Amino acid sequence: MIEQNSQTVTEGAAYRRVLLKISGEALMGGQNYGIDVDVARTVAEELKGVRDMGVEVAVVVGGGNIFRGVSKSAGNMDRSSADYIGMLATVMNGVVLQDALEKLDVHTRVVTAIDLPQLAEPFIRRRAIRHLEKGRIVIFVAGTGNPYFTTDSAAALRALEIKADVILKGTKVEGVYSADPMKDATATRFDCITYQEVLERQLKVMDASAISLCMDNNLPIVVFNMRVAGNIGRVVKGVEGIGTRVCVER
Repeated sequence: MIEQNSQTVTEGAAYRRVLLKISGEALMGGQNYGIDVDVARTVAEELKGVRDMGVEVAVVVGGGNIFRGVSKSAGNMDRSSADYIGMLATVMNGVVLQDALEKLDVHTRVVTAIDLPQLAEPFIRRRAIRHLEKGRIVIFVAGTGNPYFTTDSAAALRALEIKADVILKGTKVEGVYSADPMKDATATRFDCITYQEVLERQLKVMDASAISLCMDNNLPIVVFNMRVAGNIGRVVKGVEGIGTRVCVER
């Protein structure tokens, strides 16, 4: 298997370098807990398709399918301890996704914010960028390495550090709505919305820290339904009508 260097982006791609934020829950499939390996394989196949378009792909994966620091499962644990356990959950998800990608002959690196040399390499910004330039998919795990920060914040931070063109936020709904579409049948989807509107309306796109970081650095976010087969590729191609774009102005 020969690695390619300095891939050429095809005309069909709207972005050169993307960061995909995947929640841990997205890897559960129809299960109530854990990882559905069939879902991981499907995600890996879509990521391979994007990589084969010549797009440089980074991923930030959450751990809510296994453990979440602010969940009921944390009980009365110290918040810092619970958050560190949540970081370890993201590492497990990252290694599963790496395995699925490598079974498709896609060179992949798991990069961690906490020191776990047997499982992943430490985050070094220039090295991570070099991996991307060589056509490797980079999976960032363990959040920012600090408690009290979500993987949304980690996604915003890593996207800025690697100079990604966009954050792709994979969810279970079609985009950003005026209300929770699962609870309110009258909720309407936005094609485009500003960071400020997201903050003022307190819409559950990403946490406020992540939105503010993206707003301060003019980093666009596209929120889309990743449960629809092929949607990751469609978003990367910039297909109209897929998801909601969050940016400075409509």
